[in-house]
Formats: sequence, C-alpha cells, structure tokens
Amino acid sequence: MTDQGATVVAISDPDLAGFRADHGIPSEAATCHSALVEGYVIQGHVPAQAVERLITDKPDAVGIVVLGMPADSPGMGGDPVAWANQEVLLIGHDGSMTPFDF
Repeated sequence: MTDQGATVVAISDPDLAGFRADHGIPSEAATCHSALVEGYVIQGHVPAQAVERLITDKPDAVGIVVLGMPADSPGMGGDPVAWANQEVLLIGHDGSMTPFDF
C-alpha cells in the first residue's frame, strides 16, 4: 500500500479474532492481515485499486477481502498487472460475501 502512496500505520494486535469479531468479519473471511480504511475493514492481500474503489463508491458494507494468500497477490510478489485478476469479495453486514468488481 505504501508503494501506491498510502500512509500506513502498522499495529500488531495479539487478538486478531477479537478485532475481526468487533468489526463484523465472518470467520470464513479471516485472513492473515486486517486493516481499517475510512471505516471499512480490508482483509488479506487486497489490490490497492480495489481499496480505492471501495472508498470512492462507499458501498453499504463491512469491507472487502481476498481469501487465502494467492502467490501473485500484492505483497506476495508477482506482476502488479496480475493483481487486478484477484477475486475480491465485498463483505456484507450480514456476513455474506459477493464479488466486488474494481
């Protein structure tokens, strides 16, 4: 995210499960990384373009997630052009996850 110009403040929280529960993240969307951006939760290795669309469009949702740790996702290496092919899911307030196009 810093490579895309974002200011990042990293906080190590030993209670990630509690953080996710407090912010409405269903257990199926639990990933290795969690972030808060303008009131939305970002889970996993989400492309910056998806985060930008989320905060521009402001959908009525908890946040977005990329499940697992895809080898070609942001932060894991690979080609930035391929990152746009990651499946990003919108997390609803009811815990549902639907495709999020960005």
